[in-house]
Amino acid sequence: MANYKVTFNHKAEPVVVKSGTLITEAARLAGIEINQPCGGQGRCGRCVVQVTEGKVRQRSTLRLSSEDIGLGYCLACQSVIEGDLSVLVPEQEKVERRLVTDRTAVEVEPLPGYSPEYHQSLRRYFLDIAQPNYEDQTDDLSRLQKHLRVALGFEQVEIPVTLIKKISSAFREGNWQVTVYLDISSGEDGISLIRLVDIVPHHCENDNPIWGAAIDIGTTTVTLWLVDLWTGFVHAQVSEYNAQIRRGEDVISRIIYADKEGGLQELQQLIVGTINQLVELACKRVKDYTVTPEQILKVTVAANTTMMHLFLGVPPSYIRLAPFIPTFNQAPLVRAQEIGLHVNPNAIVDCLPGVASYVGADITAGVLSAGVDDTDKLTLFLDVGTNGEMVLGSKEWLVTCACSAGPAFEGAGVRDGMRATTGAIEEVWIHSETYEPTYRVIGGGKPHGICGSGLISLLAELFMTGVIDKAGNLNTSLSTPRIREGEHGMEYVVAWGKETVHGRDIAITRVDIDNLLRAKAAIYAGFIVLAQSVGVPLEETEQVLIGGSFGKYLNIEKSIQIGLLPDLPWEKFNFLGNTAVKGAYFALLSQENRERIREIASKMTYIELSADNTFYEAFMSAMFLPHTDINRFPSVMEAIQSVKVPIQS
Repeated sequence: MANYKVTFNHKAEPVVVKSGTLITEAARLAGIEINQPCGGQGRCGRCVVQVTEGKVRQRSTLRLSSEDIGLGYCLACQSVIEGDLSVLVPEQEKVERRLVTDRTAVEVEPLPGYSPEYHQSLRRYFLDIAQPNYEDQTDDLSRLQKHLRVALGFEQVEIPVTLIKKISSAFREGNWQVTVYLDISSGEDGISLIRLVDIVPHHCENDNPIWGAAIDIGTTTVTLWLVDLWTGFVHAQVSEYNAQIRRGEDVISRIIYADKEGGLQELQQLIVGTINQLVELACKRVKDYTVTPEQILKVTVAANTTMMHLFLGVPPSYIRLAPFIPTFNQAPLVRAQEIGLHVNPNAIVDCLPGVASYVGADITAGVLSAGVDDTDKLTLFLDVGTNGEMVLGSKEWLVTCACSAGPAFEGAGVRDGMRATTGAIEEVWIHSETYEPTYRVIGGGKPHGICGSGLISLLAELFMTGVIDKAGNLNTSLSTPRIREGEHGMEYVVAWGKETVHGRDIAITRVDIDNLLRAKAAIYAGFIVLAQSVGVPLEETEQVLIGGSFGKYLNIEKSIQIGLLPDLPWEKFNFLGNTAVKGAYFALLSQENRERIREIASKMTYIELSADNTFYEAFMSAMFLPHTDINRFPSVMEAIQSVKVPIQS
């Protein structure tokens, strides 16, 4: 097999690769990052590069015009190297740091009556060890084990080799006085499992903090809370985009990428790297103490099933293949050093239990923190995001399902879509007579694009003012320059180029509208299937609890108008923010809550939506604004009639 030289961006030193290598792989060898939001499937068109010299074989030219191809543009993830090349890589989209304090931090109340001795699995004990002498030649490990057995009553304690290495020096540095940290948890058979987490010289005061971390690994965003396990107080909340985004914006894209050579290892390193950055940031944000990552002794993790597999480096391949069976729903406890987490190497990492391939620990943790398993009210619990996961029930019963909403509500799959950060249009209003828009931008200033909440608001306004019909078609008979023929068909201009950061018009196209319709239809169809599965009319729902950081910014009225949320009285809706990280926090503090999450997972009845045509029929009916059956949305019908907007397409 021949070797070829590939030069990127006119750098002096080329990289040498074998014939048949993709441009993306060569770029990685050259230290150049090329984002692949679709997971390298050639669908998104975001990895376009220009070959200025040499030839490649293009496996796909989707989203490229014949003019583009003639100028040497190609999709890096679909272009096979078959000779020496010179390649220009345009500036890649940057993922900006989240506005942590403004958009993700929340007030947290410690558990009522919290007592570390009663609730906490991680315990601290002071040991006064008998010194050896010529008459007592017991080795240091046996000496420690005997003391744990006689003084504390622990017959079997798991002690890893890494901690065995510390025992002798800890004994002698502390003059035979040490503090040990033990994790004491109950197995399903009721037998306590005891693990040594750390041993340090000298006596540590009981009121000194014991540090732990609660983590929610979202497909788009990762959130971490740094907690004093002694008091239950949250000292820092930090959040950052999941670095895996560059290899796929939805779970299916990442599963496909994980199947590539080296893909799984790369994705695992990306998510662990994101968490390690957050750990460092959280430690720096603690005001009253000096905290280092090595002081974090316990971690609980909530995540959807795919993210949990990628976090542990477990192949997720079969999650997307019928009959959709994951490798695990409940992962065993692991030590931080086993997966590369930069906390205490022997810290216990507890991955919370999920239910099925597409209903993970983010939902079981969310159900706990929202109290769905402890209420008499018929409750619909919803986590809106890249994956639409939902639960219907009460303390008596719970049914759950998940639908692939896609990344449209995260700003992906939409031409001018972006994530909810500075420069994103987050709300839109359209004048019913002039059809002129006004909008609000995160952080103020000129807009750069439109985030998910802005897209929902825009779609609702377009519909309620008659700019689009119930099928999403733009009304070309209206007298406004905002509606025009664009490069990809008809579109509506939200902001002219002179108003934007980049000088380009920001618009929503018919293709964008279709993507949004599919996303909202998938979520609403999930509600319908859950309600039908238990024979309960959706209108009888007594409360709708919406989790997820995106859900926090949903406008109820606009969401009902497009048919994303059921048409219920507004007072029945309650936005809870990030319920997954809050559930992980509850489990971090309390063994009882950790057991409750396990019981929630075992109690849930999972409905696989692809098993029959019920979901497909409900989905197709919901592909209109707000729905094929307008009678399901009486408040929207009344509003439409009041402004005399036709409801027929």
